[in-house]
Amino acid sequence: WLPEVLQGSTLTMALLITTWQKIAPITLLYMISNHAQTEIMLAIGTLSIMVGGWGGINQTQLRKMMAYSSIAHLGWTMTAISVTPNIALLNIIIYMTISTPVFLLLTSTSIKTLQTTTTVWSSTPTTAFLLTLLLMSMAALPPLTGFTPKLLILDSLVMNKLTPMATALALLSLLSLIFYLRTIYLVSSMVPPTTAQSTMLWRLKPNHSQLTTALAPIAIFNITIMPALIV
Repeated sequence: WLPEVLQGSTLTMALLITTWQKIAPITLLYMISNHAQTEIMLAIGTLSIMVGGWGGINQTQLRKMMAYSSIAHLGWTMTAISVTPNIALLNIIIYMTISTPVFLLLTSTSIKTLQTTTTVWSSTPTTAFLLTLLLMSMAALPPLTGFTPKLLILDSLVMNKLTPMATALALLSLLSLIFYLRTIYLVSSMVPPTTAQSTMLWRLKPNHSQLTTALAPIAIFNITIMPALIV
């Protein structure tokens, strides 16, 4: 139900659904993590990662794509909740930290489809550069923030003698990487066709909120300012 609900919601409401709504169920799962069946949680998490990856590949609507991304990230949390609850909690916190500035940037630029993402670079290059880094972080590319919880989850699975499961999760994450890289390419490397014969001597000032300014550096460079997480 999540992709269709997000598609019919505003970007601000979609942000609340993908972040604030998860606090209550994740808190409940964290409290009962010691009594949860590891096999069931791993199966649900793996299925969520698979559905999130496959579902997001063919999407052209950014809100639906972010919905499937949310499903995949929640799958990573589910796989870790019964093995290492603290890392699972860290994963969902970092996801909220990354997705919040992403939704705020989408709101400020008013882009809703992959086709309209090509206009971001020509109008606001700073926003395009920032959105590119945030999407790379959400795709868990090192050494950005989103890579940290994925590495810790895979390490905890290996330490608990679940190496085949860790390998499967690493391979399934490539599905999500496909639509992340496609969006990154459109944002950073594509410009819309234009018939103008002269370059513009001015640009509109980016309309970034203070929350975006505060969360974006943490969402991108947290792995460099908190190296103890991977030691």
